[in-house]
Amino acid sequence: MTAAGGEIEGGSVALRDGRIVGVGDQISAPAGAEVVDVVGKFVPPGLIDTHSHLGVYPAPATPAESDGNESIAPNTSHVWAEHSFWPQDPQIPRAIAGGVTTIQALPGSANLFGGRGVTLKLVPARSVQEMKFPGAKHGLKMACGENPKRVYGQKSGPRTRMGNVAGYRKAFIEAEEYARKWAKWEADSEGDAPGRDLGKETLAAVLAGEILVHNHCYRADEMLVMLDVAREFDYQIRSFHHAVEAYKIGPELAAAGTAASMWSDWWGFKEESMDGILENAALVH
Repeated sequence: MTAAGGEIEGGSVALRDGRIVGVGDQISAPAGAEVVDVVGKFVPPGLIDTHSHLGVYPAPATPAESDGNESIAPNTSHVWAEHSFWPQDPQIPRAIAGGVTTIQALPGSANLFGGRGVTLKLVPARSVQEMKFPGAKHGLKMACGENPKRVYGQKSGPRTRMGNVAGYRKAFIEAEEYARKWAKWEADSEGDAPGRDLGKETLAAVLAGEILVHNHCYRADEMLVMLDVAREFDYQIRSFHHAVEAYKIGPELAAAGTAASMWSDWWGFKEESMDGILENAALVH
């Protein structure tokens, strides 16, 4: 079976040094190669987990190694999940055994802007740099709805969904101004360069299309609001994550070119996740 959807009858997969080097029905085993006969069985492509916290919330889930949420402020766009990722997370071999070969490791969903995510191949490695998927862009984890309200409602806010949206808009306005200052300096080369701001740098890269937005969101109405924000600031939401009510707005998601990364059969664990149905993925597809 191929990732493109077809099947290769009587096909073969050739591996060398742990990597696939050939797929098809015309593969010949070189001399000395080990041949594994799987006649009557299927070889599926590796699974890609678009929403993973492997490595940033490693087993055995102790506070000392809980590194997925920098929950100190609603906007932590300056942090990168790869700087928390632990390549020796004991969960990684279990994921591989289940067929997962590639993940997008994301920060958690406590904040409006949780930070950058990274796409990784699940290969034995000493550092996250050795695991990076070649050419994959960084993602930006954003979250709407209950989580930011719950985490910050009794602190400095936001306390409401309108507070959430005001926070997104304020941050992107500041990122636009930051990008303008850098563009002017790069064009004129006059005076000192503007000071770097890691958070605004990330958001400016989103606006330039260099970083892909992955938005934790459950309710259909909130997904539509987030699409409004994206249109206001001229960026694209690559995917809504969890997206329990995506089935209500399939045409709108398609028109925006926005995917939905969803569960097959899990909902109802908090108020914003109540209106889920088994047919969600099928209806959106």
